[in-house]
Amino acid sequence: MLETLYAQAVKGQDLDQGEVEGAIRAVIAQGSLFEFDAKSGKSNFDSINLRKRPVRARTAAQDSYIRALKRHELVFGVGPAGTGKTWLAVAHAAQLFERKEVDKIILSRPAVEAGERLGFLPGDLREKVDPYLRPIYDALYDLMDARIVERALQTGEIEIAPLAFMRGRTLTNAAIILDEAQNTTSMQMKMFLTRLGENSRMIVTGDPSQIDLPNGQTSGLAEATRLLSGVEGIAQVHFKAEDVIRHELVARIVSAYEGQPQRPAAGKS
Repeated sequence: MLETLYAQAVKGQDLDQGEVEGAIRAVIAQGSLFEFDAKSGKSNFDSINLRKRPVRARTAAQDSYIRALKRHELVFGVGPAGTGKTWLAVAHAAQLFERKEVDKIILSRPAVEAGERLGFLPGDLREKVDPYLRPIYDALYDLMDARIVERALQTGEIEIAPLAFMRGRTLTNAAIILDEAQNTTSMQMKMFLTRLGENSRMIVTGDPSQIDLPNGQTSGLAEATRLLSGVEGIAQVHFKAEDVIRHELVARIVSAYEGQPQRPAAGKS
């Protein structure tokens, strides 16, 4: 582990707490899954190589997620906050965009938090949706050069598309990310998934424990993961509390809540 971290430091890469924890988890996983070669100091966890910096998996679940993103056109990343679902989805989309494998990145998210609706928010379309997509914006600016992001936003190569505006479109040559998908209805999710066009990749992320839909409505994410399980060409990666990489307290909080009795799912008694 120390040799791995030292090799990263020699290359000028930042070694924050997350990198150290990721290296520890990688070595532990290799000790049980692979014959780890301490001399090489190489991690068997997969990575996403961007112009600005490489993004490496820090947990076995993240490794499975990255591998699924590279191999499948539609991937569901499901699990608690802080597991890197959205972060890695944006990193993969950015890599496809940088390599010219897609022409654009499309970002979407249902706007239902706190009972607000887009029509009640001030400003134009982008200004209305910005607060809901802030986590994705933060990831974009951290993973790509700010000037490239700004130019792509102005030219439409990075598009902000509220979920309601997806109807009737066929999305081709694009990397499409639907974040907070647990807040989609069944009809919205079906509508979104059927927008997938030629040479496009679609990534759907969400946390089933944070559903903000009104009582009586079934989460489109829960229904889609159930109906599409085992369908060829579609991958599902499920994260758990132990995959949280944000802060050690976040993992403990998630574990504590997961241990509580769950209220009935929307639409069920």
